[in-house]
This record gives sequence, structure tokens and C-alpha cells, in this order.
Amino acid sequence: MTPNPFLRIHAAQHDGEPDLTLNRSIAEMRLKTEAHVGTWGLDRASWAADLELGTIIFTNKKGLKITAPVQVIGTFNTKDSTWLWGWDHPSVSEPLAAHARLAHDFGEKYRLERYTTRKIVSTETEAWNFTALACHLAGAQGGYRGPAGTTLVFMTFGEVSISKA
Repeated sequence: MTPNPFLRIHAAQHDGEPDLTLNRSIAEMRLKTEAHVGTWGLDRASWAADLELGTIIFTNKKGLKITAPVQVIGTFNTKDSTWLWGWDHPSVSEPLAAHARLAHDFGEKYRLERYTTRKIVSTETEAWNFTALACHLAGAQGGYRGPAGTTLVFMTFGEVSISKA
């Protein structure tokens, strides 16, 4: 796996531990995503999140409904390439920001400003990396990026329940 340039830049002053965890989380996210794609078609399913209930529902073309608890890690604005963390997002309730707070705490521990600064200029790839870290730290089952107009909502989800739609 090619090292992520964002991770190298921001963890350079440390003993290597942040890089190890970040790289492990990215690899883990890839494996989890592949499993969900193969099992129930995550890549082709439609989605809807109910942030009041804290759930995400995927519906696939085979007539299956996949439901899971959801957390919001942050949002990526495609117009200005900014990332806004879920741990201090005006549209994210405190209970749905728990996984984002884990990433914030990781950033505090290793003095990584990108994890502790509320809003930053970013890339979509880095937004995925943030989501992968939160997923890893929380022991979540996967991550998802849902479009909402010009904003991409990055989420983690917990154990899935599969039923007929």
C-alpha cells in the first residue's frame, strides 16, 4: 500500500504511531467496504439517513433493506473544498458525533491540527481518511459518503440488519 501523503506530512514529528494507526484504518476500511459490496451491494444501493433516529438505510436492487446505526464524521463541501468536522457541526447532534470525537481525541493526543481544527481546506481523499480513522477507532462496521447537493456527508455505520424491503 502506498503511504498517504497527508498522513506523512502531519505525523512527521511523531514516533510513527499515528501513521501506523492511520494506515491500518485505511486498509481496514477498504476491506470492510469490499465485504459490504460483495455481501449486499453497498456500491449500488440507494441510501437514506434519519439523523433524528440515528440510522442509515440502504436499499439494493435485490429488494433488500439494510439498516444500521449511523454517525456523522463530517461534511465535505465540493464548492470550496472544505471539511467541517462532525464533532462541532451545526447540523449534527452530539450523540451522532461520538465517532468524530474519537478522531478529535486522536488528533489531540498526537497534536494533529487537522483533526482538532473545526473547518479546514481538504480533499475528498482526506475526508475518506478521516472517516476510516473514526471507523477504526470506534470499531464501526463501515463508512459511507452520501451526497447532499454540493456537500458530501461522510458517515460511519454500525452492525447492519438485512431484511426484505
